[in-house]
Amino acid sequence: MNEVKRPKKPLFFYYTIVMLLILLGNLVLMPWMQQRQVEEVDYSKFISMTENKQIGKVEIKNRIVLTSMGGTDLFGWMEVNHFDKDGARFILEVAKNNAGLVLPGCQPVYNPMYGQWLHKNKKMYRDLAAWMPKLHATGAKLFVQLTAGFGRSFTVSKLMEDLYTNPVLRRVSKPFMDLDRICATASPTPNRWSDKVPSREMTVEEIHEMVDAFRRCAVLLQEAGVDGVEIHAVHEGYLLDQFTLPYVNRRNDEYGGSFENRYRFAVEIVQAIKQACGKDFPVSLRYSVVSKTKGFREGALPGEEYTEVGRDMAESERAAKYLQDAGYDMLNCDNGTYDAWYWAHPPIYMPENCNLEDVEHIKQFVDIPVVAAGRLDPRVAADAIAAGKLDGAGFARQFLADQAWVTKLVEGRPEDIRPCILCHNGCFNMCHYKGVPNDQELTDSLGLSRCAVNAETMQWKKHRIVKTSAPKTVHIVGGGIGGMEAARVLKLRGHEPVIHERSGELGGTFIAASAESYKGKLRDLLAWYRHQMDELGIEVRLNDEVRDVAALGAGPVVVATGARPKVMRSVPGHELMVEACDYLTGTPVGDRVVVFGGGLTGCEIAYELALQGKHPVIVEMKDDLIAQTGVCLANSSYLREWFALHEVPVHLEATLAEVRSDVVACRAKDGSTFEIPCDNVISSVGYSPAPIAPKGKNVYLVGDCKEVGNLRNVIWGAYETAMKI
Repeated sequence: MNEVKRPKKPLFFYYTIVMLLILLGNLVLMPWMQQRQVEEVDYSKFISMTENKQIGKVEIKNRIVLTSMGGTDLFGWMEVNHFDKDGARFILEVAKNNAGLVLPGCQPVYNPMYGQWLHKNKKMYRDLAAWMPKLHATGAKLFVQLTAGFGRSFTVSKLMEDLYTNPVLRRVSKPFMDLDRICATASPTPNRWSDKVPSREMTVEEIHEMVDAFRRCAVLLQEAGVDGVEIHAVHEGYLLDQFTLPYVNRRNDEYGGSFENRYRFAVEIVQAIKQACGKDFPVSLRYSVVSKTKGFREGALPGEEYTEVGRDMAESERAAKYLQDAGYDMLNCDNGTYDAWYWAHPPIYMPENCNLEDVEHIKQFVDIPVVAAGRLDPRVAADAIAAGKLDGAGFARQFLADQAWVTKLVEGRPEDIRPCILCHNGCFNMCHYKGVPNDQELTDSLGLSRCAVNAETMQWKKHRIVKTSAPKTVHIVGGGIGGMEAARVLKLRGHEPVIHERSGELGGTFIAASAESYKGKLRDLLAWYRHQMDELGIEVRLNDEVRDVAALGAGPVVVATGARPKVMRSVPGHELMVEACDYLTGTPVGDRVVVFGGGLTGCEIAYELALQGKHPVIVEMKDDLIAQTGVCLANSSYLREWFALHEVPVHLEATLAEVRSDVVACRAKDGSTFEIPCDNVISSVGYSPAPIAPKGKNVYLVGDCKEVGNLRNVIWGAYETAMKI
């Protein structure tokens, strides 16, 4: 049979196919490739920080620095001096994950607890020497931070007030809690936290004893194999800094008055160390460039015009050069004092890179390496390093949230990084409000460096994943943060969790909590949890409301249904009020808004309204804003001072009498009434647990449905519950 040949298609047909393929490539492939390229460029900027750098004669492998935090100490924190295995584990994890220089701290040369001198316990230095090869095997270097202490910044608690104000108790407690010695400073001044525990003037003999203690400790650390020491601090309004600051130091001897006298304490320390350890043994200095302080317990906010009572930039330019010439080999910098604490420990309200400009400026006046810290963006820091404006980038709290975050970023896995949300709920939750000293649990005071979003950090004995020997299907009712944390831990243990979420997305009330414009870090945490559910292959059933846990079978059930808002039904017109979460999730409000409830949630809402250009008014029943335990003073003082600066009206010790469509009637403490014209009233008076079932056999409650608290309570409680199943 003859072959039947098909007619050839015209060339136009093939051209059309090719053009379609090119078009498809442009629409799909090219954007993907461009995005990949952008990411690689960004990460390369960060990786530029891995270039070597010398500090004195010590070479570090990169420019990434773990800056010091109280509670990451190698010799314990506010307890009997010892080599601390939890601190060592944390430091080692950070070192393994691409940090070039680690700075554990702060280690008091005179320990406030029990009056211990750090140089007297030789065993812990031997333990440190035995551990140092593990640290050096990572390629990282270690500078141990030594501090003279707190002086007037010592966080006096109610218990300490009682010890001090009772003559008998003061005498009995002196061997283990000598507040007269602990709080001593340059000149008699008020304590930052308490009106009842004043700070006396240190004697010259005590200063000399402290200088000698620094020398002795440095020698022992050098013998133990550490790479250097850091002196804490002409920084943050701690004791050494108090000697340099004119509003604290009013001495008329060789340690007060002139510039040279005010900095003499810090200079004598480095000179003593260099004389004992040699000029090649590096000594870094923790340094606040500018104090940002208006007076006792008064900070200066970003952009505020004020008169500096501490170290201004002109003095800092001189001081940085003076301290370098005295022998310091590096400046580890930020800003602030305990009176302006939000600079040294920036809350989420502070701008990113808030200290960078001042640190870049001071680098022009010294020849030694300069490190910046304080809510740094890694890529911005990398750009500054590449431009020669900075020598190292310091990070602290982010390492608490995720010790491997640098490795993940370098590997191009930013979605796997558990973010620090700048909450201070775990790491620095010392809180203070009117009439109350540091209102903090004693257990927190004894171990500061823990993390709200990572239950395991510095808690490895208590919080660690243990595989189950009896895998179960575990139903979780509620897909908020508590439910997702429980599911994550259960999955890692070997169980099969199933999340039942009545809405169409995971997050629960955290969606509202993260809604304000400045809360990008909270939205990052929510994204991380959602990503973990996908990565771990956890079954999630959205739009699935569970009304009866019995319908889920006889197996374990975790109830994480959150809380319901309190309603002031006794107030006429209460139905006209907008509940806080409703506002945060989209309910519109007018220009003039009364926020009833001046706790943290209410103040954050008022702050957001003001940022939008609206005119909020805060009405609060208590005698101070944010008068609640667990909110760090760095956070609360920022908001209180911001409202004062921006003239946001605040009515304390007042209640709502009536809500009308255009005005609210309030009742003052003395019984008088006043009215506030408004377009809307937002209610932020708290929440009540709302479990769909009581705790019982195989029924576990986690999060706010068990007890209303902060994010740390939710995450830690969910972690611990998941470990029980």
